[in-house]
Amino acid sequence: MSVGGRTVNLRRALPADAVPAAGVWLRSFAAALPGVVRPRSDDEVHGFFRDVLVPLCETWVAETEDGGVAGVMVLEGEELAQLYLAPEWRGRGLGDRFVALAKRHRPEGLSLWTFQVNGPAHRFYERHGFEAVEWTDGSRNEEREPDVRFVWRP
Repeated sequence: MSVGGRTVNLRRALPADAVPAAGVWLRSFAAALPGVVRPRSDDEVHGFFRDVLVPLCETWVAETEDGGVAGVMVLEGEELAQLYLAPEWRGRGLGDRFVALAKRHRPEGLSLWTFQVNGPAHRFYERHGFEAVEWTDGSRNEEREPDVRFVWRP
């Protein structure tokens, strides 16, 4: 399917996708959340993708026509646990495709957490029918950053 004039295929992640998916996560986090302190090193993030997310979770990647990874999404139960796009792919409809995929795979509903400082994410999820239902002081997340829980129910 075409996104921004380029062909992108959403598919389940393979072990070989762990390194490029972690790279997308790192670049996206740095671009979208420059003021949020990451509690894990780059090597730890790569290990988490390699040892946990790709082999043990329902992890999806957006593969570009040249074989690169433009985005990553992780579903854990009813939670949309991760959704990160390479910065150059933001605003091209790829996030919309990931959310549509998540809704197809979780037709009973979804929940997710995002940081309170991430206004663009709030607007994105609200546009997709998610509603903010809980705000915290961040004491329950690794970053110790205030966050908000969003829920979508069909």
